[in-house]
Amino acid sequence: MSHRKKVLLKLIILGDSGVGKTSLMNQYVNQKFSNQYKATIGADFLTKEIMLDDKLVTMQIWDTAGQERFQSLGVAFYRGADACVLVYDITNPKSFEKLDTWRDEFLAQAGPRDPDAFPFIVLGNKVDKESERRVRKEKSQEWCRSKNVQQPIQHFETSAKEATSVEEAFQTIASSALQKGQEDDIYVPETIDLSGTSSKRESSSCC
Repeated sequence: MSHRKKVLLKLIILGDSGVGKTSLMNQYVNQKFSNQYKATIGADFLTKEIMLDDKLVTMQIWDTAGQERFQSLGVAFYRGADACVLVYDITNPKSFEKLDTWRDEFLAQAGPRDPDAFPFIVLGNKVDKESERRVRKEKSQEWCRSKNVQQPIQHFETSAKEATSVEEAFQTIASSALQKGQEDDIYVPETIDLSGTSSKRESSSCC
């Protein structure tokens, strides 16, 4: 008889202050949006349970401070992350230019085993302000294609205010993280011997 497996996925949201990280998280988890801006101090997280591939997945979504003076506080929260959400504001070119810095810092501090295959997603937020757009969608898509040698980083344009593509974006990165986790389990399986001690076999290449 098959049974549903429970999975915990840790997602980190990174980006400059004011791009809408907290609003995206609140819209996805609570379906709420507030026009009142309050900067995140340090880090905060919300959880949401979803069904993916017949698995009950608990998404632990971490919202980190975007101000430079708080960046060092985020380092401890990067460890153990299963995926990273990079956010910029389509009306703020500087926030887009900082994506490189956020991605590089995350990879340096989180230290994923396979950086080239680590699940990232890029969200261009505030499409409800289309008339104020200063970052072309094509430019962001090109950035995503250039940053991953195995497959392009996934990209969505979102509006936390109007809930545009928010659900789809988080579902997409959750699926990518779940798939990556399953691949890791395949290549680094845990074996248990009769004495009750456990060991991990080293991964080997296969053709």
